[in-house]
Amino acid sequence: MNVIIANKYRDALANLDIEVIKTLEGEYTVDEIIETFKNFFFQKMILDVTALKDYKNIKTLQQLSLSLDMDRVILLLDGSPETSDPEYLSDLISMRIYNFTMNVDGVKWLYEHPNTYRDVAQYHQLDTTHETNFTNVSVNPISTPYPEFKQNVVICFKDVTPGAGATTLTYIAKKQLARNYDAVAIEVDKHDFMYFDEDKMYSVASSELGNTISKHSGSDVILIDANTSTVAEGLSSETIYLLEPSKIQLNKLLARDPKVLERIKNKKVVLNQCMLSEQDVSDFEYETKLNIYYKIPPLNDQSSDNEALDRFLVKLGFYKQESSGQTGEKKGFKGLFK
Repeated sequence: MNVIIANKYRDALANLDIEVIKTLEGEYTVDEIIETFKNFFFQKMILDVTALKDYKNIKTLQQLSLSLDMDRVILLLDGSPETSDPEYLSDLISMRIYNFTMNVDGVKWLYEHPNTYRDVAQYHQLDTTHETNFTNVSVNPISTPYPEFKQNVVICFKDVTPGAGATTLTYIAKKQLARNYDAVAIEVDKHDFMYFDEDKMYSVASSELGNTISKHSGSDVILIDANTSTVAEGLSSETIYLLEPSKIQLNKLLARDPKVLERIKNKKVVLNQCMLSEQDVSDFEYETKLNIYYKIPPLNDQSSDNEALDRFLVKLGFYKQESSGQTGEKKGFKGLFK
């Protein structure tokens, strides 16, 4: 069920063809909205920005983003000079607020087709300034990907527990896939790749990631070691969330962020460097309420062929060619990446 908070656009939003469990009309402080909905379950929140007091101050939206899951919020902007300013929109994107529009048709679109970072990246001011007029945009105004990508596969590996092995896994997976695919690996905001003696492995800042992906758009697959970058997740076809299932790492994680498991429960969660039995994994799923996508045992990064990793890559949707250099099964993607 959905929530609507409306003011200036209350009549237009009342005609949305969606199920609504709660509607608020009028102006509210950000604290009032947070207090009302911080423990309230909803599928989507349609927020008329004029219902939020002091909405032209970007810090108001920042405060909201720290307390609510903005992936479930569709923000209807009023097209004022302040909220259509490129800097204002760029600040929204920096706060992971991707679903915003200037009209009710845009709300309808975003309800069915939520944006990712890739959809709004052209409006994110990083090292360059974008001069764009948003005032007359109608359906899905924030939709054009930047840079333009071909349909290659971009897979992001992200550590959930500290040191869950994303960097080494990215390296081994790239080396494994390179036997059959044109594979590239990119790490974001660190320089650990310099310690691997492997070509087509690059270390870049978050601000450079989009251009780097575009530069290698002719490759079959790009693997990203995200580290703490949120930009990397938005630019990826798929994100794999890595957990090291040891008790000490999980307890440290939950002590620091009690809601972290709730946020990834519908994601592709992989137990990396995992020696748990199938029964142990089943117990782990029951205790954490997670659906484990796969478990990967400790891998030998000196090996030229990791069979355990092969099984994981096939599950992701890659073909494995047994006969290198011979005409056989056509290279390509299947399943998830068809």
